[in-house]
Amino acid sequence: MPMNLTYIMTMIVVNIADAKANLSQYLEALARGERVIIAKWNRPVAELKPIAAPRTEPRPIGGAKGAVTVPPSFFEPLPDEWLDAFERSGLPIRAGRAAERSSPGYRQRRARKPRRGER
Repeated sequence: MPMNLTYIMTMIVVNIADAKANLSQYLEALARGERVIIAKWNRPVAELKPIAAPRTEPRPIGGAKGAVTVPPSFFEPLPDEWLDAFERSGLPIRAGRAAERSSPGYRQRRARKPRRGER
């Protein structure tokens, strides 16, 4: 015989002025599990819901073990056409300050910046 679960949830509908005047009472209602709907001219505009409790235990490691497979082709080098497309894109591949200084146009960009005290 299937078991039916019924959740009894109370909903409170209040206008903005009442919500401002009795906010602490509505926060207590939220703590009890009730929903609070804020209305403007009796039309719902917002809903207050309690924040879920933070996790108290650490997440288990390896939850997707066996669900994800990495094919051997993932570790093969990229085709030359793909590498050429990356190089033609104009986006710098930065590997630190040395790569930035060796990039084309670095000296021109440096020369345009005024030094301290100059205008």
